[in-house]
Amino acid sequence: MAIEKAKRKSNSNSEGVRREKKKKKTKKHEEEEAIDASESAQLNFLQSAMGIQLSSLELESLKDRCILEADSDVEMLGKNIKAAFGASWKEVLCEGQGKVDAGSPAVLILTSSALRCIHLLRGFRSMTKQCHAAKLFSKHMKLQEQIALLKNRVNIASGTPSRIKKLMDAEALGLSRLQVLVLDLHPDVKGYSLFTLPQVRDEFWELFKNYFYQPMIQGDLRICLYGYQEAARLKGKHKKGDTIPDT
Repeated sequence: MAIEKAKRKSNSNSEGVRREKKKKKTKKHEEEEAIDASESAQLNFLQSAMGIQLSSLELESLKDRCILEADSDVEMLGKNIKAAFGASWKEVLCEGQGKVDAGSPAVLILTSSALRCIHLLRGFRSMTKQCHAAKLFSKHMKLQEQIALLKNRVNIASGTPSRIKKLMDAEALGLSRLQVLVLDLHPDVKGYSLFTLPQVRDEFWELFKNYFYQPMIQGDLRICLYGYQEAARLKGKHKKGDTIPDT
């Protein structure tokens, strides 16, 4: 009788373990599906904003290698980017491998304003003691001063499209090490962002299509759409041709 009870208890425990494993497997599968859905949605959002149409095969191929998931919490942004570089993040992101070209960041953040540049860099505070960061915008900062700054090693850079373009034209800012491009889509108090703010959106798209689109589709550049969910919610609110006063 005791042996029979022990067998039943053992079978019950085994069944419980199997159920728990199945539950964990199902949950993991659901999480993976949610990530895949999010990546596909972000790619669709990006191509719609660009005004291009990618095939389903191109979208599937891109989904596996170009979209980098990130929280909408700026304090987590640096941790998300660090995780994208893996265990060797310090060697790749901060130190570089072999000779590192001056003025060539591994991470570039594009935002709509100087205030947003500074805000997003706060998410990298835990890393900037080891990784040199540069603020690249025009407000209170002269172009020549930034050109001089970029003669040194830079690991992370945050800037506005107009100033980034001028620095690239001056051959001060390089893309030889660039692995992650963070696009700040978080809307401002008026609901405008990098993709919709009249003063910067055209400059941004020209920059993106000329310098970042090809590396993205080749799998050499990962894109982080920071604030994507809020931007998607506001999609269509501002139509092309809208204007707002300078702030």
